[in-house]
Amino acid sequence: MVLFLLLILVALVLGTIGFAVHGLFFLLIIGAVVLVLDLVYAATWFRRGGRKHRIVR
Repeated sequence: MVLFLLLILVALVLGTIGFAVHGLFFLLIIGAVVLVLDLVYAATWFRRGGRKHRIVR
């Protein structure tokens, strides 16, 4: 879950920089690609049910 949130943050930062700075449009594209890949990762992770934690007794 931490990886998911970190990748969302990276995508937002890259997208913001790519949108704001003239000539760095490729960062916006990279941010969008990272966001899409992160959403695919999250969908597969949630579909599998996440991690199964064992209770140690």
